[in-house]
Amino acid sequence: MKPVIFEGAGVAIATPMYSDGSVNYDVLAKLVDFQIKNKTDAIIVCGTTGEAKTMNTDEHIKVIKFVVDEVRGRVPVIAGAGSNDTAYGVNLAEESVNCGADALLLVTPYYNKTSQEGLIAHYNFIADRAKKPIILYNVPSRTGMNILPETYAELAKHPMIVASKEANGDISALAKSIELCGDNLAFYSGNDDQTTAFMALGAKGVVSVLSNIMPLEAHNIAQAALDGDFKKSAELQIKYLEMCQTLFCDVNPIPVKAALNMMGFDAGECRMPLYHLSEANYKKLENCMRKYGLIK
Repeated sequence: MKPVIFEGAGVAIATPMYSDGSVNYDVLAKLVDFQIKNKTDAIIVCGTTGEAKTMNTDEHIKVIKFVVDEVRGRVPVIAGAGSNDTAYGVNLAEESVNCGADALLLVTPYYNKTSQEGLIAHYNFIADRAKKPIILYNVPSRTGMNILPETYAELAKHPMIVASKEANGDISALAKSIELCGDNLAFYSGNDDQTTAFMALGAKGVVSVLSNIMPLEAHNIAQAALDGDFKKSAELQIKYLEMCQTLFCDVNPIPVKAALNMMGFDAGECRMPLYHLSEANYKKLENCMRKYGLIK
């Protein structure tokens, strides 16, 4: 049996920044504390929501080390270490392990992409050299490519590849992947609005954007499913559905950073090319935040 890195709702944590674009470590410490106090089950740092792709290597590693030190082993820390350059991915994985990360999140190669055979070679090459468990990350809307169930079955044979964050939104493909992989690969929903559905098929939880602003609520949706109470999980999923959807009224993490700012966390703006919310979307987000009692 392969290790399960976490069960429940792990936050894909945003990276707060000053007006000049530098990382605001004081606020990052507050966000980590807020998450742990509100029962987050894991912290995923330097992923898509963390704006890793506009960080240089030194920043990337410094942020991972900072979060690991702030967490102090209270929950697992999973470091985003994916790249479309396999050699660079190996380097980033090694540096993340040296920082003390408990596991690595590796997105599929983006822009240059590859074949399914290339995916297997890419991931196995990194896994052969990584010293921590690997969580694959499939997000076709970002990368332009998709991991097929049969490819998952092949990747699941590697002892260091233990899970996948699946964000292709295809429930039927998830069912097929679980059928083919069995206990050799755990799955996490990559979409907050599909947590209950994924977990009903056997997924272990969610890598959550919602958790940035509602960590306890995201935890409760997943925990109810883990407890076998899918009726309660579904009720909570539906209750918070509007918030899940509103956080994607623009490109992630633009809305969630705006939401954190509304809550007083001073997360700052996203780095360009991401831009601030339009006036209409800001108002939409503000109204939704009020509806859920997150702001007055």
